Amino acid sequence: METKIWSACGVIFLTVFFSYLLKKILRPKKLNPPPGPKPWPIIGNLNLIGNLPHRSLHDLSQKYGPLMQLRFGSSPIVVGSSAETAKIFLKTMDVTFASRPKTAAGKYTTYNYSDITWSPYGPYWRQARKMCLMELFSAKRLESYEYIRAEEMNSLLKEIFRSNGKSFYLKDCLSTLSLNVISRMVLGKRYLDEENGVVSPEEFKKMLDELFLLNGVLNIGDLIPYIGFLDLQGYVKRMKIVSKKFDRFLEHVLDEHDERRKKMENYVSGDMVDVLMELAEDPNLEVKLERHGVKAFTQDLLAGGTESSAVTVEWAISELLKKPQIFKKATEELDRVIGQKRWVKEKDIPNLPYIEAIVKETMRLHPVAPMLVPRLSREDCKVAGFDIKKGTQVLVNVWTIGRDPSLWENPNEFCPDRFIGKGIDVKGQDFELLPFGSGRRMCPGYSLGLKVIQSSLANLLHGFNWKLPDKMKPEDLNMEEIFGLSTPRKIPLVTVVEPRLPLELYSL
Repeated sequence: METKIWSACGVIFLTVFFSYLLKKILRPKKLNPPPGPKPWPIIGNLNLIGNLPHRSLHDLSQKYGPLMQLRFGSSPIVVGSSAETAKIFLKTMDVTFASRPKTAAGKYTTYNYSDITWSPYGPYWRQARKMCLMELFSAKRLESYEYIRAEEMNSLLKEIFRSNGKSFYLKDCLSTLSLNVISRMVLGKRYLDEENGVVSPEEFKKMLDELFLLNGVLNIGDLIPYIGFLDLQGYVKRMKIVSKKFDRFLEHVLDEHDERRKKMENYVSGDMVDVLMELAEDPNLEVKLERHGVKAFTQDLLAGGTESSAVTVEWAISELLKKPQIFKKATEELDRVIGQKRWVKEKDIPNLPYIEAIVKETMRLHPVAPMLVPRLSREDCKVAGFDIKKGTQVLVNVWTIGRDPSLWENPNEFCPDRFIGKGIDVKGQDFELLPFGSGRRMCPGYSLGLKVIQSSLANLLHGFNWKLPDKMKPEDLNMEEIFGLSTPRKIPLVTVVEPRLPLELYSL
């Protein structure tokens, strides 16, 4: 009897012991996530995010530190808000964070993630990046299009001169410049002139504004997937509408290019769409480039090449209108280096350090993409001693980095002089200033964008004296922004100009 009892006790003991071991082995390891606010059920921390998410996250980072974790709905979000964390995400562990989250915007506005911005990390994206760097944005190709940029700049200056002292919306003029430059480089001609009849310039600008807004919004359906079908904010409906408009335009462009290529023997590519269509026929490509991929890339080039330069130059002029002494310093440099008998050329920019400093300072205070485009963790990993799980979205808040008092003296002041004599650049190697991002997912067209921004600003300052309309004072100028994938002025800048160079220059 006693033997049976002891045998039973032994079995029970062994069962409990092995059960304990099994639980120890199978129990998930306790993680050490970055600090952050406690999430609410279902909505997570969305209650803490306002209409300007970059500012909301900036305020939270002041409490929880430069690396923090939140939940947007059911999606874990990690935010880096310092140059050090930016360097980890974009350089040290670039490959780990090189993918993109799946979003409705990527699905509906970029032909199911077929563009370079939203496509996930993998063979297709690597091939797309290589095509951009080697074919579309090579130094040789950009140089070959310099005459286009010069001609369109001349058209812009004439258009502003014709305002004849009347107030006008600067962003409209800048968007027209950017659209015409990028249209001729990418599509081969001004497809957006009224006589082409596909879409008017005004309608196309509205389409671009809508595209950028919808690619940057916090869509509830992305963050709480099981209610995504409800489209509570109406964003998906708007994405489908704008996507159809772009597709109609892009189909027309590709059809015209197809027809032209068939008619001519020994056809030589004259624009970026031609290059993309040639690549689509290349049997040696690792991943075949389909027609929808050509359309997605073309849309990327048109949108990215238009919005960033127009937004940045509008912010620069806005800041200068509030600081007349900086305006004066810039024009003194232009008069000294360029003189009063000609316009500024692209090759002059390296000799205009104060103009370059104004551009950098504008990008510091008003980055076009204040949180860059979201990245996605491809595997479980550790960052600064904290655990980040696979599938976590990663945001780099360059808006906060640009206002870090440990990096910048008087960070909220517009002061281009801070860059004079400093080696800080915008090409992704200095992590305190990242307007175009850094690493593998850095904007591939940054060199073109920089050329257009610097040249536009230099000529606008060289050619005109600027002032606010209706005796408006600089301190009355509203400097609020709206949020999307880019961050333009909430109220477009209205301004008045008068020529400051000999009148014959405006008729050349």
